[in-house]
Amino acid sequence: MTVRRDFQESARCRPDLVIGRDELFGAAREQLGSGGSVLLHGPAGIGKSTVLRAIAAEYGRTARTVLRCSATESESHLPFLALADLFGLVLDEVADRLPAAQRDALESALTGRGEPTLRDGLALRLAVLSALRALAADGPVLLVADDLQWLDAASAELLGFAARRLGDTPVQMLCAVRTEGQEYDRFLNSSPPDTLAVRLGPFTRTQVSALLDHRGYTGLSRTTVRDIHRTSGGNPLFALELGRALSENPTPPRPGEPLPVPTSLRALVLKRLDMLSEEARRTLLVASVGARPTQALLHAAGRENAEAECAQAAALGLLATDPEGPAVRFAHPLISAALYAEAPAQERRAAHAALSTAASDPIERARHLALATTGTDPKVAARLAEAAALARDRGAPSVAASLGLLAARHTPAGSVPGADERRLQAAEDAITAGEVDLARDIAREVLTRAAAPTQRVRAWMVVIEAAGQALGDVDAVFPQVLADAGDDPRLLAQVHYQLAWRALVVEGDFAEAREEAAHAAELAARGADRRTELMALAFQASTETLMGHPNAPVTIKRALKEPQDPYVACHHNGAGAARFRWLLMSDQLPEARTVITSLLREVQRRGMVESEVHFQRFLADTELRTGHCGRALDLARESLRLARDSGIGLGASAMLTSLAEASGGEVDKALALAREAAEHAEEDGDQMYLSRALAALGYAHLVAGDAQAAVVALRRVRELEQGLGIHDPARGRWQGDLAEALVAVGEIGEAQDVVDVTREHALRLGRESVLAVLDRAESLVRAARGDHDAAVAQLTSVQDRLAKLGYGLEEARTAFALARLRTRPRPLGAPREGGAGPAPAASGAAGPASTGAASTGAASAGSASAGPAAVGPTSFDEAARLFRRCRALPWLRQVEAAAAAGPALPSPPAGERESALEGLASMERQVAALVMEGATNREIAARLFISVKTVEATLTRVYRKLGIRSRVDIVRLAAGHHAK
Repeated sequence: MTVRRDFQESARCRPDLVIGRDELFGAAREQLGSGGSVLLHGPAGIGKSTVLRAIAAEYGRTARTVLRCSATESESHLPFLALADLFGLVLDEVADRLPAAQRDALESALTGRGEPTLRDGLALRLAVLSALRALAADGPVLLVADDLQWLDAASAELLGFAARRLGDTPVQMLCAVRTEGQEYDRFLNSSPPDTLAVRLGPFTRTQVSALLDHRGYTGLSRTTVRDIHRTSGGNPLFALELGRALSENPTPPRPGEPLPVPTSLRALVLKRLDMLSEEARRTLLVASVGARPTQALLHAAGRENAEAECAQAAALGLLATDPEGPAVRFAHPLISAALYAEAPAQERRAAHAALSTAASDPIERARHLALATTGTDPKVAARLAEAAALARDRGAPSVAASLGLLAARHTPAGSVPGADERRLQAAEDAITAGEVDLARDIAREVLTRAAAPTQRVRAWMVVIEAAGQALGDVDAVFPQVLADAGDDPRLLAQVHYQLAWRALVVEGDFAEAREEAAHAAELAARGADRRTELMALAFQASTETLMGHPNAPVTIKRALKEPQDPYVACHHNGAGAARFRWLLMSDQLPEARTVITSLLREVQRRGMVESEVHFQRFLADTELRTGHCGRALDLARESLRLARDSGIGLGASAMLTSLAEASGGEVDKALALAREAAEHAEEDGDQMYLSRALAALGYAHLVAGDAQAAVVALRRVRELEQGLGIHDPARGRWQGDLAEALVAVGEIGEAQDVVDVTREHALRLGRESVLAVLDRAESLVRAARGDHDAAVAQLTSVQDRLAKLGYGLEEARTAFALARLRTRPRPLGAPREGGAGPAPAASGAAGPASTGAASTGAASAGSASAGPAAVGPTSFDEAARLFRRCRALPWLRQVEAAAAAGPALPSPPAGERESALEGLASMERQVAALVMEGATNREIAARLFISVKTVEATLTRVYRKLGIRSRVDIVRLAAGHHAK
């Protein structure tokens, strides 16, 4: 088929392509944009055709002519069929421009009429080449060919001939071909020499989840999505078919069983199964149910001819050969699932029964015993419960949950423990594993029939835990669970512990949260519930730490007293985590790193996914503060990946990853992640994390050079935290950023107020690093007021203090601020460094650091004229060295830009300039002064480290205040005053 320039492909497929294909699209765009061609390749169902259509729809708009063909297997024997698809509709357009022999040959090939000899030989090859050149003479041509593997041989040969000879002719090819491995080289023969081969890989679990949601399969739990991803191998077509089958099936698979495989996929992957002998098929069935099948295991399960039967299956492509190992691996997970789905129930049970004695692992033996047994059986149930406990101890809570549900299914009525007790234990294991949907479903099911208060409260606790940060969604639960708890102190302790979280997350009331936690600890002590008591004390300690409450160290000691509970000790809301927060906020960075590293290692061993997400983030935060930005970025990205896969802590992980991206990665990503984190917090009604997300957004804006946007975000953080009662500035460490952004936009008085108010709390709590950063911000205020030497002296002291405290990134930011200040012109008549001048402010210390925008703005405010200080460009060398040590790439780029811009030209004398610009705000004066020096808007943006848009907006305000219309008028105004 041929489509003209107004070709418009449906964009409905586009949302699917965004899922997991961004890098591929970028590579294809770049290649096509440079005039090259693209060959997409990958296995069946991986999404090649969908990607091809979307790229063609997007890039086809730039071509005058789009030629298309899509081959099929059933038609691949018909010669010249693809050629007819490509050129059939443009033959009349090009025929008159072809030599007669070529025209006749092409018409004969496309229509099937004429002498066969005319469809052979050089004339037809040249006709195809000439036709493409003729079309290209009128404008660019894009040739789109799908399923290149089914292209008829005659058309493929003709296209290859033309493609190799097009040279600089503006003809590009966009093709897709099915390949099982990397064997795509032979298909490049039909493409131009500069063709880029792009392989489509499998989707991640998160991408599969997004694809299923997009197609409307939204009722699937995260556990089911995980199984779909594993069974499909990340193949989007397979995943969609599995999702469709599950959504249409009212009865979900039982615990431990593979997913049901729809007939459409069975036919697709089992075409070669009929070629197997019956015994070989049974051997593969046993392998399909084994967790880690080997030849030895198959022998132990009674498959005497396993080697020969596996070799037969491998020859048919059902098994992947692995000469270096004993494992029996299916070529694709779907083959195993489809084989199991095809087998009669009796044969499945026989396979499980064989492995219930042959498997060496007790957990594996118990699982197979359950799947081989029908009905209830107390002995089977007991063995499964023991296996679940063993899996729990091994750090496999997901396996424990699955085994627990199997144990419940085989538990007879009236047994102790009962089926619902085992279900609730499975739900708690699912919470630990991060499978919150499964946990919630189990608990809700138990609540439909449970009558005992203990059992009901336990189930309600699972429902509340499964809500995560969205506690507002389960507000209606609390009155019910309080009623179920009655006056039992043990049960009430659990409820009030969750009410403490509700007070913090939903109400944003730290004082109430602290009181509820203290009450929960008291009730738990009365009820001899040591686990809940320790969790409540840890929560109380964390709340007090964030509040800046003086009792925080005492409460931490109480929470760390023996006897301890191993689960609480490494939980992300336990005493160990509370101690880590206190160490981090107290500037004890090496100790904090040691504690969090140990906690992370332990939760990974135990399989505590939720805690792992949080501890990855905590460790990233620690590395970021110490100035290891590359390491912090890696950890933060891993935490975010895990959060996306599990659905746990998405907002918090996005927030920290934003900070890491702004410091050591890409600022655009940082802005997007901060906005995402804020959206999550808004949706969950989580005021506490909303302030953290907005602080990250403000920091990212500051790094991006948009001080005004930073001020907007950080002012809101200030309002939020005042309302929440958070008084410890070491919690979010945003106050220095706000003060520096305020200096950059000319709000000097408000900046000093932020410094003064925050300093009072930081002095009371002994937050040395916060004090250092506040002093840095204050130095910029001084510079903006013209006190250049005092600002330089104060910054020099701050850099030294931050270096001693181990805050590498803050040290580098201070060195950058100092470099910009030293390389700016000094005010006329100002004393040289070392001369008289105000002493730096007492106190000390630090939070986030000076930004380029603030630093530049402060410097220029105090630069009225004489010459630059003696330090010169080597100041930037020091800042660059420190940022390079931190791997703080966005900051390093700022240093390079500032160094390249060089020192500012001398300004008009201060008195003359100020008289010309009287009545302007500080930022407006700075911008106007640089206009007087002849700087362009882009140069002003680079020097002041603000965006070009901010420069334009500032100039608009200047014009309005001065009653002028252009930057030329500013120069004339200044010249007029100078002439006087």
